[in-house]
Amino acid sequence: MKLIEQRKSVRTYEQRPLSEEDRKEIRDFLKSSENPFRVKVEFRFLESLENTTNLGTYGVIKGATSYLGAMVKDGPLALEALGYEMERLMLFLVSKNIGTCWLGGTFKREDFKEAMVVPEGYLFPAITPVGYEKEEKSLTDRLVRFIAKGNQRKPFEELFFQDSFETSYPKEDNDLLSDLLEMVRLGPSASNKQPWRLLVKNQGVHFYEKKTPKYSDAFPYDIQRLDLGIAACHFHLGAIAHDLKGEFLVLESSPQEESENMKYLFTYRL
Repeated sequence: MKLIEQRKSVRTYEQRPLSEEDRKEIRDFLKSSENPFRVKVEFRFLESLENTTNLGTYGVIKGATSYLGAMVKDGPLALEALGYEMERLMLFLVSKNIGTCWLGGTFKREDFKEAMVVPEGYLFPAITPVGYEKEEKSLTDRLVRFIAKGNQRKPFEELFFQDSFETSYPKEDNDLLSDLLEMVRLGPSASNKQPWRLLVKNQGVHFYEKKTPKYSDAFPYDIQRLDLGIAACHFHLGAIAHDLKGEFLVLESSPQEESENMKYLFTYRL
């Protein structure tokens, strides 16, 4: 929970490379990277590119000299798996005082695609700069932070439900499930849309995507499904930390009637 609360989007960096020690720790961490959806996610360290400071991030990122890119073969739960692993990586980097920032729609894929070596049939939906935060923020950084309203989250009762989407989950002190749901609420999401809706029902926590109409039209995939992977990551890491035994699975039918913008994705079976 402390790491989740500390995590923030860093857009202004000291213009110096990662230390050898930090670089090694990141590589070692990636070797053991995994996700509960059993989908293989591949990462690339992009640190030997020419002119990394001028790569296509539309001016959002300043000073970064290293990036990490993630790709995955297209298929069921591919984007969720990538979102899970990338957020897990970012929480690890928070523990090392290394800054990151989710970039999904605000980078030019062609500037990075050659270095990523993306095979046919693979998705390359996200990258993050990795480096040391600069104390003095750029004007662009301050402006983007204001527009994104990343520090503002929807209230608990709008995101989490019990038995049906008509009844909010009762948040209580000293309730483990309330704590895990709060960890999900604090997760980052594209444009801070927070598309996750979790339904507690029949010994399961069911993850739904509340799609923002037309939000993903500019992409060949539903970019908000990365956010559901982030939500799964926060919930799962919290469950592991509290010795809550469970597993992710996909049920044959949705526990709750779906609608055009509300789609069932997967379940954490308690």
